[in-house]
Amino acid sequence: MSYEILEKLRKEISGFKEEKGAREVGIVSEVGDGILRISGLSGALAQELLSVEAQSEEIPALAFNLEENFIGAVILGDGDKVRVGARVIKTGKVLSIKVGEEILGRVVDPLGRPLDGKGVIFSAKGGKDYFLERRAPSVIERESVSVPLHTGIKAIDAMIPIGRGQRELIIGDRQTGKTAIALDAILNQLQDEGRRKAVSIYVAIGQKNSKIAKTIAMLEERGAMKNTIVVSASASSPASLQYLAPFAGAAIGEYFMDSGMDAVIIYDDLSKHADAYRQLSLLLRRPPGREAYPGDIFYLHARLLERSAKLSKEKGGGSLTALPIIETKLGDVSSYIPTNVISITDGQIYLESGLFYQGVRPAVNVGLSVSRVGSAAQTKAMKKVAGKMRLELAQFRELAAFVQFSSDLDPDTKKKIARGELLTEILKQADLEPVPFEKAVVILYAALSGAMDNIPIPEAQSYASGLLDWLEKLHRDEILGAIRKSSDFTDEVEEKLKAAIKDYGISAKS
Repeated sequence: MSYEILEKLRKEISGFKEEKGAREVGIVSEVGDGILRISGLSGALAQELLSVEAQSEEIPALAFNLEENFIGAVILGDGDKVRVGARVIKTGKVLSIKVGEEILGRVVDPLGRPLDGKGVIFSAKGGKDYFLERRAPSVIERESVSVPLHTGIKAIDAMIPIGRGQRELIIGDRQTGKTAIALDAILNQLQDEGRRKAVSIYVAIGQKNSKIAKTIAMLEERGAMKNTIVVSASASSPASLQYLAPFAGAAIGEYFMDSGMDAVIIYDDLSKHADAYRQLSLLLRRPPGREAYPGDIFYLHARLLERSAKLSKEKGGGSLTALPIIETKLGDVSSYIPTNVISITDGQIYLESGLFYQGVRPAVNVGLSVSRVGSAAQTKAMKKVAGKMRLELAQFRELAAFVQFSSDLDPDTKKKIARGELLTEILKQADLEPVPFEKAVVILYAALSGAMDNIPIPEAQSYASGLLDWLEKLHRDEILGAIRKSSDFTDEVEEKLKAAIKDYGISAKS
C-alpha cells in the first residue's frame, strides 16, 4: 500500500512545473487633485501607463515623476474613486490611441474613447495603435513646403499664405476671431478643388462644453464633419486629459500624414494647454520657473509642433499642417508662452482687438503678421495679383496715422489713402464664409487694377459679390475654371477678366 502511494507521489512530483508569476505592485500612499504618490514600483519608466485598482474597476494613470522611493503619477480618469492603500500595477506600455479611416467624423477624448454617442469606433482588431508621444520626422524625411493650404480668408491667402506642412500661429486677445479663422480653414478644405482634400483635426483644450457642442453642430450642418475629427478635453475634464489632448490630435494627424494624405490640425488653444501642464507640474512639486511654468514648457510645445511636416516623396509625400492658437492678454505678445510659440512656429497671424472693434474682420494686423515659408507655396495667380498689396496696405496704415495731424494732402497721397480704404473694405468677410481661391484672385484683381476706384467704399462689397455672380453665370469655365485648374493668372485670362469687368460695369449702370 505504502509502495503505491510513493509511486503516485513520484508521478505527481515529476509532472509538476514551476510557474513564476511575480509582478511588481505599488501602493498609493497619497491621493488628491488628480495626483497619486505611489510607494514601490521601483522599475517603473517615465510616461509608463499604470493601472490603479479602485473599488470594482481599474483606473489608468501616467507615471510622471520618478523619485528614489516614490512615483508621482497623474490620474487619467475619475480620481474620486481612488483611495490610499490601493494597489498599482505596471502595464509595461506607453499611452497610445487607435487611429484609422473609421475615426473620420467622430468626436473622441484624448484616450480615443468616443464622446458623440455613436457607439464604438473600431472593431476588436480594427485600427492601428499610434503612440501619443512620437519622434518628429527627421530632416532627411522632410521636404520644403511647396503646396498651398487655402484658408478661404482673402487677407491670409493673399498676404500671409500658408503651405501644407507649415506651422502657422494664430495669436490675439480673447474674442478677436481666432477660432473663426481656424474653422474657416476647415470649411474651405471642402471647396478647394484641384488639390487633395486635407483631413481636418480640431483639438479643443479647456473650452466650455457648450462652445465645443456649437462648433460640432456647425461642422455637421455645413457638411464638414465627415472630413473632420474632433478631440475634446473640455474645461470640466481633468488637467491630465487637457495636457494629453494635443498629443492625441497629433497622433491622429500623423496617421493620415503617414498614409500619404494631407491633414490640418488646429490646437485651440495652447495657452490653456500650458496652464494645464503648469497645474500638473506644481501639484507634482516640480520646481517652477518664469510665471510659475515648469522649465521644460518650451520643449513641451516644441516637440508637439515639430511633428507637423511635409514628408518627402520616399516617405509617401503626406503632410501635417499645424494651426496652433494662443490667447494674449491686452495685446501683450512679449509674455512667456506667446514668445515661446512664436519662436517655434513658421510665422504668425496677429489679430488686433483695435481693428476688430473698428469693424475690420478678420482683424488681421498685416504689419505684425508674417508667414516665413508660405510664400514658396503661394499660387502663381495669387502672387501676380496680390504681390504689392501688403506694401500698399502698410503704406496706407502709416499715412492714415499721419493724416490725423494734416488736412492738406497732395493728389498722390489722397490716391494711396483711397486705395487703402478700398482694400481694407474688400478684405472684410463674415465669419464661416470662406472664399474659394479663384474668386479671391478675381476680387483682388478688380480692386488693385483700378476697376473699382470709382466705386463708393460702402458699395464695394456688393459690387464684388455682384461681379462674382456675373462671372459664375457667364464666364465660369473660361475665367474662374481656368484660374482654378492652372493656379496661374495668364495674360489671356487677364484680358478676358478685364473685358468681363468692363461688361459688368456697363450692365450694372444700365
